[in-house]
Amino acid sequence: MSTRLPPTPSPTQAILRTPLGRVRGLGSAKEGTDHFWKQRITGVANIMLVTAAICILVSLIGADYATVRKTLQKPAVAILLLMLVLAGMMHMRLGMQTVIEDYVHSEGSKVVLLMLNTFFTIGIGLTCVFAVFKLSFGA
Repeated sequence: MSTRLPPTPSPTQAILRTPLGRVRGLGSAKEGTDHFWKQRITGVANIMLVTAAICILVSLIGADYATVRKTLQKPAVAILLLMLVLAGMMHMRLGMQTVIEDYVHSEGSKVVLLMLNTFFTIGIGLTCVFAVFKLSFGA
């Protein structure tokens, strides 16, 4: 059984085609739903993690340096801060990726910006993780 492709439209026909006609048959990247859910899950996680981090910070208002250090050295607090950093960085990367893909039209610029977005996110994330480890294990 052979698959029959539609004839290639002439330049005049290509101009007159509707947007749906131009994209029909291109298929999907199959990543839209995955991206959507990752962004929603990290968003909800960020709400809970930021709320917990604010509660910790509010409880430390007026505390001396030794108390703050002792609190930040607790494993539960360190894990919470690490989860906040990781979820925040992932959410930031996904959000910027969406903006770049939607509003940058040059393919070359899009690829460069997506790579820079990833490298920037990894750099900031590693810096924050290092800071949390340094606070947790003391220096």
